[in-house]
Amino acid sequence: TVYLAGDSTMAKAGGGSGTDGWGNYFAYSVNLPVVNKAIGGRSARSFTVEGRFDDIVKVVQPNDIVIIEFGHNDGGSLSSSDNGRTACPGAGSETCKSTYNGQSVTVLTYPAYLINAGKALTAKGAKVIISSPTPNNPWEGGSFAYTPSRFTTYSKSAAASIGSNAMFVDHGQYTANIFKTLGKSKVDAFFPNDHTHTSPAGANTVSKAFFKAILCGGGGFLSGSIKNSTSSVEGACI
Repeated sequence: TVYLAGDSTMAKAGGGSGTDGWGNYFAYSVNLPVVNKAIGGRSARSFTVEGRFDDIVKVVQPNDIVIIEFGHNDGGSLSSSDNGRTACPGAGSETCKSTYNGQSVTVLTYPAYLINAGKALTAKGAKVIISSPTPNNPWEGGSFAYTPSRFTTYSKSAAASIGSNAMFVDHGQYTANIFKTLGKSKVDAFFPNDHTHTSPAGANTVSKAFFKAILCGGGGFLSGSIKNSTSSVEGACI
């Protein structure tokens, strides 16, 4: 079984009317059962605090695969108006004190939340794929522009820290490459409401980009489980 953990860019129905998350198209490309646990508005922190990672840890079996992708809701400032999603700034074991819903809380860094979840999952025998966040519409400014955020760097370092049963996939870069190849008009149509949430066609393309990244890396934990080859997907291996 493959479990998907993420935010609205991965979740079914995505960011509302007319949108969908790429996780809803994942099952078309694998011959494994897929359980999409992604939910809109979540960050690595809130997914942790709400017990959503724990829910996956409870049911995961040896050799199951868990794909974790956050980064859209994890930035911001920890202030008196803490939204419960923002991570503590930093790339390691730094902690921040904050007040959320009237309670004093300790907030971890983005990598720490991923590492804690990843280690809990691999301790159960699961394989973990840490994925960089998908890009906002890189054509929004009129010309193509994509620069990976710090959450891509954090995701890569977290995968390395989890150990040999974890791997990093640069989903963001592969998606951006395909969006560049497709061109502005087609990609603009993928974002009907805002620059973050994709249409069903856009979500399908973003899902294909994930498999492009996996196949370009030799298949990784999904080797032998991929169907409907995405070899025809636009963009080159990186």
